[in-house]
Parts: sequence; structure tokens; C-alpha cells
Amino acid sequence: MSGLLALLDDVAGIAKVAAASVDDVAGQAAKAGAKAAGAVIDDAAVTPKFIRGFAPARELPIVGKIALGSIRNKLLILLPAALILSYFAPWLIVPLLMLGGSYLCFEGAEKVYHLFRPHAPYADGQPRDGGDPVRLERQKVAGAIKTDFILSAEIMTIALAALPQEGQSIWTITAVLAVVAVGITVIVYGSVALIVKADDVGLWLARDGRLGATRALGRGIVAVMPGFLKILMIVGTAAMIWVGGSIIAHGLYELGWGVPYEWIKRQAEAAAAYATTAPGFVTWAVTAFFDGILGLVYGLALIPLATFVVDPLIQAVTGRKEGAAS
Repeated sequence: MSGLLALLDDVAGIAKVAAASVDDVAGQAAKAGAKAAGAVIDDAAVTPKFIRGFAPARELPIVGKIALGSIRNKLLILLPAALILSYFAPWLIVPLLMLGGSYLCFEGAEKVYHLFRPHAPYADGQPRDGGDPVRLERQKVAGAIKTDFILSAEIMTIALAALPQEGQSIWTITAVLAVVAVGITVIVYGSVALIVKADDVGLWLARDGRLGATRALGRGIVAVMPGFLKILMIVGTAAMIWVGGSIIAHGLYELGWGVPYEWIKRQAEAAAAYATTAPGFVTWAVTAFFDGILGLVYGLALIPLATFVVDPLIQAVTGRKEGAAS
């Protein structure tokens, strides 16, 4: 009997350790995922443009294909790469994080720039899709997965940088990053699916709703969605610039040049000192504002570099011209 009680006690101890490990993984995943909020918002804001123009029956299958590609990006490529970095080249994490932050700043600043200098339209006013819907769908899915890879790399790098490296087993880091990868993918593409189908739901309610209030709700959804998508794009752009600027400021601080980071911190603390209510929110808002200014200025400075150096170099290596069909 005493042996059985000892065995049950051991089992209970193992269960407690396992439960604590699960809680630890979940807690770290939540914190790491929150750090990647800007890239997540942009991912959700960018993806619907790849689905625009397809028949309603193809929208959810396309979202599913992109989500599957995103899971492959994160779990099969980026997660192993993150583990290799963590254990063999941890000194590379900050520079890679800054590279990703530079991408976020550039993408966000480019969107702002093109508000004033729009892209030149295609010669015939239409995308070069070859007139084949199947081929166009493949191209759009492939393009979305490529874009997702870049954003997913940033998400996974931010998540890795947010994890304490001391005293962490490889299994804990793997579990946390896997939870972040799957959780963020479900959130992003679940949100995208709701967004792209919202107008169809609105049309169905407006046409087939039994109550006047239901039909009015449907008409309201249809009317609101175009504006909502514009707001989502604005929020996504602002989040890219803010998070990118924050990454650059903090990365420079980690590399030994803390002037931007410390200046922004002083402004936030000074503003909080004058705040009569919610000093914590004031600190966050002022920090985010100046991080955004830094990100925008830095991103705008990267546009000529990307236009006159990076793009021609990529075209020379790949042999492709900008605007060519994928």
C-alpha cells in the first residue's frame, strides 16, 4: 500500500511539474506574441488585398492555402532557424531583429510615401494576370506566402528576442515558439477570413433577414466594410512604423548607442510626470509616438536605398524585371 501511495505521490509531482511547464510555456508565448503585435496587425491588414477580386466561393479556400503556407513558413523553416540562432549564434538575434525592424520601417514609410506619390498604374489599367483565374490564384497565393514569410520571420525573431535565454531548455523555447507560431497564424487568418466574408454575410442578412433590424444590420455591415478596411490598413501601417522604430531604438541601445532610446525614454518620463491621470498610458503613448517618428524618418531614408540599390541588385540576381508576372 505504501508503495502505491508513493507511486501516486510521484505521479502527482510529475503532473504538477507538467502543469507548471504548460503554464510557463503559455505565459511566455503570450508575452512573446504581444511583443510582435505590430507585425501581426500588419499581417492581418495586408492579406485581404491578395484575395480581392476573386469569386466569393474561392475566398475561404485561398485564405486556407495562405494560412497553411504560413504554418509551413513558421514551423518548418523559421522555428528551426530560430533554435539554431538561439544556441549557436545568439549574438545575431539583435542584428537580425534590427534588420526586420528596418523592413517594417521601410514598408510602413513606403505606404505613407505612396499616399503622395502613388504607384504608376499598369498600361491597360489591369494587373497582368494572363486572364487565367487558376493561374492568378496560384500567383496570388504564392505572393501572399512570400509576404507572410517576411512578416513571420519578424514575428518569430521578436518572439525569440522576448524570451529569456538563460536557464531555458531547448524544449521550452521550441514549445513557446511553436505556440506563438500556431496561435498567431490562427488569430491572423481567422481574422482575415472574417474580414473577407463580412460583406457576404452583410449581403445575406440584407437580402434574407426576417426582421427589419436584421436587414438593416446587413446593410450597415456592407456600408461599413470599405471604411473598415481602410482603417485597418492605416492601423497596420502605423503599427509597422511604431514597432519598427521601437526595434531600431532598442537595438541600437543593445549595440552600445543608446542616444535615441534614452532620449525617447526621458521624454516619456517627463510627460508622465505632468500627467494627472494614467501616467503609465502617457508613458506608453509618448514612447510609441516618438518610436513612430523615428521609424518613419528611418523608413523614408531607406526608400532610395531600396529603389536604387536593393531592387536593381535583386533584379540582376534573379533576372526578373519589376512588375513581371510571378
